[in-house]
Amino acid sequence: MRAFIGAVLLTLACQPADQQGAAAAGAEPSQLSGQSGVKDSESQPDVVKIAVGSKDHTTLVAAVQAAKLVDALSNAGPFTVFAPTNAAFDKLPKGTVEDLLKPENENKLRNILQHHVTVSAFEVAQLTDGLVLGMADGGQATISKKGEDTYINDAKILASVRGSNGMVHVIDGVVLPK
Repeated sequence: MRAFIGAVLLTLACQPADQQGAAAAGAEPSQLSGQSGVKDSESQPDVVKIAVGSKDHTTLVAAVQAAKLVDALSNAGPFTVFAPTNAAFDKLPKGTVEDLLKPENENKLRNILQHHVTVSAFEVAQLTDGLVLGMADGGQATISKKGEDTYINDAKILASVRGSNGMVHVIDGVVLPK
């Protein structure tokens, strides 16, 4: 019995610190990989946690999870994320979202979602008329101003929230790559 306890303690001691508690609690180490596994209820939420906390972004959250982008968007950034609402996804042709969420369409979905992200944290005031942003998918999107409103391509920015690793701009449309 003493040898068994010693072996368990040795095994736990040899694991990385972030996995020791999980092993003791019976959790799989793979569940803790990446920045998204860090538990922190005191700091400002990152761009992923902002989306997760919004009832208007459940489709976006499901898509980010299906495209396996949670860890990438939980990293230090900085990022500007243009976050389509559920209603924005509803504007797509019927069946589009369901089709994109299929495992065989992971790369296509990832490409579309990356077209909603740029490196740097842009406040709305910095998004000037005619500004062309390089998006994470390698494509470009153009900012335009119509009166007091700001658009990325044809999607209007409805609200903005600062996260610990960037900005989230809530938009009323899905920005599709060309």
